[in-house]
Amino acid sequence: MSNLIILGAQWGDEGKGKLVDILADRFDYIVRYQGGNNAGHTIWIGERKFVLRLVPSGILHPGKTAVIGNGLVVDPIGLFEEVESLNAAGIDAEKQLRISNRAQVLFPSHRLVEKISEMAPGRTPIGTTLKGIGPCYEDKIGRRGIRMADLLDRSYFRETVKALIADHQTRARAFGIDDAIDADDIADRYAEAAERMRPMICDTSALLNQAMRDGKNLLFEGAQGTMLDIDHGTYPFVTSSSSSAGGACTGTGVPPTKITAVIGISKTYTTRVGGGPFPTEALDAAGDEIRNRGHEFGSVTGRPRRCGWFDTPVLRYSAAINGFETMVVTKLDVLDDLDEIPVCVAYSIDGKVTLDMPATVRELAKAEPIYETLPGWKSSTVGISDWDQLPAAAKRYVEFLEAKTGVEAGCVSTGPERTQTIVRAGSKFAKITG
Repeated sequence: MSNLIILGAQWGDEGKGKLVDILADRFDYIVRYQGGNNAGHTIWIGERKFVLRLVPSGILHPGKTAVIGNGLVVDPIGLFEEVESLNAAGIDAEKQLRISNRAQVLFPSHRLVEKISEMAPGRTPIGTTLKGIGPCYEDKIGRRGIRMADLLDRSYFRETVKALIADHQTRARAFGIDDAIDADDIADRYAEAAERMRPMICDTSALLNQAMRDGKNLLFEGAQGTMLDIDHGTYPFVTSSSSSAGGACTGTGVPPTKITAVIGISKTYTTRVGGGPFPTEALDAAGDEIRNRGHEFGSVTGRPRRCGWFDTPVLRYSAAINGFETMVVTKLDVLDDLDEIPVCVAYSIDGKVTLDMPATVRELAKAEPIYETLPGWKSSTVGISDWDQLPAAAKRYVEFLEAKTGVEAGCVSTGPERTQTIVRAGSKFAKITG
């Protein structure tokens, strides 16, 4: 039995969707454990592009059960937009999908509340997607949220949701935000969506624990990245959920003793979306080149991503938080044309050199990256699927990342398609996933 967690080791957008898609055939259940439709996993199959925001990436494999765990916040209207696009592609999403009856329901009024933090005068914007994810998690922690099981209870749901929307409107108006919200219309539309969702909603914790007792294999899919984790990320410039490995257990109801291994995903450089400190950000032509070659624009918002160099203190920290000993490094091909490639190996903060991740964004904002520069390989690696066929300088670059992070790079991605992947023979990655 193998129960594997796949997660982002940086600030998100590392390529988790592709890896989940590659591995899904070896697992029976593919389980998303946190976040909402603020995340976007992009998968290419030939010329066909899929952007999945709520539905686990394994849905693209017939016969697999895709599970939305209790740790998510779910907008039913947005979910069905995604389901319809999958159905149009010939994928029977409603047959394959299961949704936790304990997942939180996200409403349009949550987006209204989010404008308080992102748009109200005097507030420091975090740079969210304005999908209402944070306020929905706030309602969850404040014990006033509405869960999927509540959505199915017709008599309870209608009055409860109208009271919740009224609360959201009151809060927004206090900050001068008075967008029109029709509570009756929302109640009607969500009640209708509930009936369509009813066959998919169940106790997914019981489902998954029984599956493990039956010897089934589970693949857990995280959204965002470790550096956006609500506890361990660059707070307050973080998401509102636990995007690190611990979230896989709390977000699904599967005990930690059942997890076999964790695999971290990292780009061969670093990107970040929204506000917050980014020590290795390249604010020059090189950063622009990485953005353009890597198509670094948000799959949900379309916003250009901030781009910079590989940060080994981030990777060491992420590996310690999550306990992974092997990683996938993606987008090696994006660096093909560079003459030289800087890698951050430590920080200097107030004149003191450190390998550790500062606890506050104030310290991290002062961090000056200490770089070692490696020669580029100046030849194409696009589509290479054999380690021995990589240019010598490209192999040395990957091996340098391994040496500086203490984490094996057991898999290297050289393009967006499934086939454009190197699995290194004899690696821990090969043993875990074989």
